[in-house]
Formats: sequence, C-alpha cells, structure tokens
Amino acid sequence: MLDATRAAVAVLARREGVDYCDARYQADEVEQLYLRDDEVDRLARTRRAGFGVRVLYQGAWGFAAEPGAADDLAAATRAAEAALATARAAATVNTVRVRMAEEPPQQGSFTTPIERDPFTVPLAEKLADLRAVIAALRAGADPRVRSATARAEFRRIDKAFASSEGSAVEQHLWHGAAGMQVTAADGEVLERRSDPMDHGGRVAARGYELVGSLDLAGRAAALREEALALLTAPPCPAGKTTVILVPSQLALQIHESCGHSIESDRAMGEEISLAGGSFLTFDRQGRFRYGSVHVNLVADALTPGAPATHGWDDEGVPARRTPLVSRGQFVGYLSSRETAARLGLGRSAGCLRAENYARPPIIRMINVSMEPDPRGPTLAELIADTDDGILMGSNKSWSIDDLRLNFQFGCEVAWEIKRGKRTRLLRRPIYTGITPRFWGGCDAVGSGADFEMHGFLTCGKGDPMQTMWVGHGCPPARFRDVEVGSGA
Repeated sequence: MLDATRAAVAVLARREGVDYCDARYQADEVEQLYLRDDEVDRLARTRRAGFGVRVLYQGAWGFAAEPGAADDLAAATRAAEAALATARAAATVNTVRVRMAEEPPQQGSFTTPIERDPFTVPLAEKLADLRAVIAALRAGADPRVRSATARAEFRRIDKAFASSEGSAVEQHLWHGAAGMQVTAADGEVLERRSDPMDHGGRVAARGYELVGSLDLAGRAAALREEALALLTAPPCPAGKTTVILVPSQLALQIHESCGHSIESDRAMGEEISLAGGSFLTFDRQGRFRYGSVHVNLVADALTPGAPATHGWDDEGVPARRTPLVSRGQFVGYLSSRETAARLGLGRSAGCLRAENYARPPIIRMINVSMEPDPRGPTLAELIADTDDGILMGSNKSWSIDDLRLNFQFGCEVAWEIKRGKRTRLLRRPIYTGITPRFWGGCDAVGSGADFEMHGFLTCGKGDPMQTMWVGHGCPPARFRDVEVGSGA
C-alpha cells in the first residue's frame, strides 16, 4: 500500500518552500447489524478508500483528499497538488509559522491480533447469534417486555503512511462491538436495561470472537428481570451521599470530564465554536489538583485489545503511554506534534487521528483510562466498606458545560447501600458535580480484578464533524459527597 503514498510525498518534497509533507492512504470497511424484536432494523456494509495529503508550506498547512485504490498513483498525485495549492494560499495570510516537535522516522507494520475475521463469518451465523439474544431477552412472554434489541458492528481499517522525513508504515486495525437492550413498560412507567452498556455495547480491538466472549444470551434473563424490577422500584432519593460507579458508567465520566478537557487543541480554544473549551488551561499544567491522590489517568495506545490501540497515529508518531493525571495532579495533555511544540511538551502524545481518508487528522482521545490501585478493593469489598451510599451503573444520559466543569449524568440502574450491603433497587438515578470537586472526592479506586475496558465508536469532534473510536478502561471507584436524585 505504500507505493502511492511515497510517490505523493516525493512529488511534494522537492518543491521549493515545502517544510514538511505526509500522505496517508486509508480504506475503511464497516458492517452494522441491528435487530429489534423479530425484525432486522439495520443491515449495512460500506467501504470507502482514498488518499489524504498534508503539506506544510512556509509554515502554513494545506490538506486535500482524493478517493482511489491503494495503487492509484494519479489520485495520490492529485491530492498532493491540491494540498500544496491550499498551503500556498494559506501562507499568504498566515501570521504564525507552524513548528512541529521532532520525531524519529518510523518504519514497520502493525496488525490488530484477532482470532476470526468478522467479514468472513456468514451473515446467517451473525443473524442467528443476535436472534438468540433476542429470544433470551423475550423468554417468558411477559407482556411488560415491550422491546428487545441486539446489535453488532465490525470495522477494518487499512492504512499506509509516508512522510518527507522518511517514515513509511502500514496498519491493519480491527474493531468489534456488540450489545443488547431490553425495554419494559407498565402503564406510564417505562424502563430500559443495557448490557454491557448503552452507546454501542462493548467495544474492543477484536474480531468476531468478541461476540461469543460476551455471552449476551446467557446474561439476557438477568437483564430482563432487572428491567422488570425497575418498573416498581422506588426513585433514587435526593441528597448528598457516597456514590460508587461501576466501569460501565465511570468510562463515560472519564470520557466527558477528563478526556475532552485534556485535549490540547480544546485548551487552545480551537474547539470553542463547536464544542467549547477547557478549564484545564496551560498555566494549570503541573500546578492544578484535578482530583484526589487516588486518581491516576493515562493516555495509552499500547493497551492490548483496547479500541484505540494502534502502531502509529496519523502523523507517524508511535503508540505510547502519556500520564494525564498523576496522584490527582494534572500533568499532561493529549497532543500532536504541532501542539507539543507550541506548549513545549517535548514530544507528541501521539493523538492526531482522522476518521477517514477525506478528513485531516485532528487531536483525538486514544485509550484514556483510570489506573487500578494495585492494593485496592474488589467491588464487593468496596461495597462492604461503604456504610451508606448508592451504587450506580450503565449510562442513560449526560450533560456537561462547554468548559467540561459542571455535569449531570443519568444512569439506568442503581442500588442502595446500607451498612456495607447492597439492598433495594433504585430507578432513574442521576448525579451531578463539578469536575475537580467530584474527582477530589474519590477516596477509593478498585483493583485490577474488576478492571474493564469500554469504549465508543462514534466520539464526535471537529468541524466538519469527525467520529472516532476511543477507549476507556477503569475499575469501580468511590466518590464522597455527591449530589444525587431521580431523573425523568
């Protein structure tokens, strides 16, 4: 796949005024299967491929893209010439020359290890597996079970990247996602339960083997009974209390209040017109207490099986691990080579990624995760150590302000904790907080025994909008003095 990208780079590298250039070929294949009750609600398979070329000319960026196959030299050349024309135009009005943090040239290839290629699995087998989940969710013929859904999605991304600095790398990335949801209703009361979580189910860098590993059909009965029990459960009481979040909820908390706030371009104000800025401004790096000493957050594109694990980002920076919050202290940003140079970070965190060939790469979350406490409690021990509180899981809704400070999250389910025991089920729980105050109230983080890796396939950012696959791993964690209540 590298021949055309190398040729495009060669065309540009010899042009006067070109400081740097890179060319990326990317082919994406996506299959989506969504069943609702006895009907196939969505069945789609799409493929797109082409070249995206970046040029830095006299300190100004230009980008252009062309569709085409991996060996389409003409398409790669057209993209290169168009990118140079854009960069030349930008240079006439550019007031600040772009600098990039240094990175050694990269060579090699990376392939996500999978056991079974989902695109070779017969469609009949995939539908049969999802129908088995639907049947298990609907077993018992309770009329209060109004809807059952099962879904799966698979992606393959083939990439080739070459740069004027001598990098030439290939990648073959795989993603799988699967999950289920059941909705129950009685009169005007309607409740739903999802597993492993809403927003796409469990997402991983795996092949079709992911579906079997989740045992959705085997877990369906418990999920259904929980949804039915929620119909008569009391609402979550209002007040200030101790909250334990399980990984299916804590993953989204990390995504919204940490991952987005630590994007360096957002901190620079470059996302304000679309999705806001960040309270984690540059003067706070290394000087601001984001949370308690129990809070350790990292960006890590090396985690095996995680959704955003890869060999290199889309400017050839090798996958690496970057501390973001260390013992509660804000210490690092998600960055690119450009923002790393502007902020004096020394090197990029390897976070520049593009949704597809036709979009320029922008700073995106990779696997932003909360590290477990090696000596921390299991979930059972965490509950036993809590005299009075609420256990919450499975996100249902969220809202957060444009600085990533004030937030409200709603969950599908909660349980009251009394004297160290999980007691009655509670419905429609919500909790609110202010990001540093909330994380500052974290007084216990679970061990690796209950660590789970979750993720999302459609994190949105940029203008025009780009969606991206991101990962968030975490154990359960406990937070003190949290405002809770019951939502709609």
